Amino acid sequence: MKFSIIVDKEKEEQIVATVKEESLLTQKIEALVLEYNGENKILAYTEDDTVFLEFGEIECITVCDSKTYAVTCNGERLRLKKRLYELEDIAPSSFIRINKSTIANRSHIKKFTTTFSGGVDAIFKSGYKDYVSRRCFAEIKRRFISK
Repeated sequence: MKFSIIVDKEKEEQIVATVKEESLLTQKIEALVLEYNGENKILAYTEDDTVFLEFGEIECITVCDSKTYAVTCNGERLRLKKRLYELEDIAPSSFIRINKSTIANRSHIKKFTTTFSGGVDAIFKSGYKDYVSRRCFAEIKRRFISK
């Protein structure tokens, strides 16, 4: 299988895929392309304001007391109205699950540290820290660290 992207700002966007036969992968690619609307932002709420928050500014999205929050690069916590599984579906592929209630932007993870009890914490560039479940850490190691 070959893959290429040609960026030409002069031309209209067009996506063409040449495949031998239709499969589950081609159906998913088609659905992804058709539902993408060019937005890389989500509505977030402070106590007083509603703001557009880019996914690139988000270090992690976490659930606390049945409410969903985005933790930004500067450590600010903003309320989100969507549920975690909905956000996981629309977030870019750089977001990975680190525990049952948190998805993290892996490009903002500074390091993983072990705790005295043998657990693992993800330390983000802003200093925010969250635990990584054993199951999720095994998947992270398999997909990213072992390469």
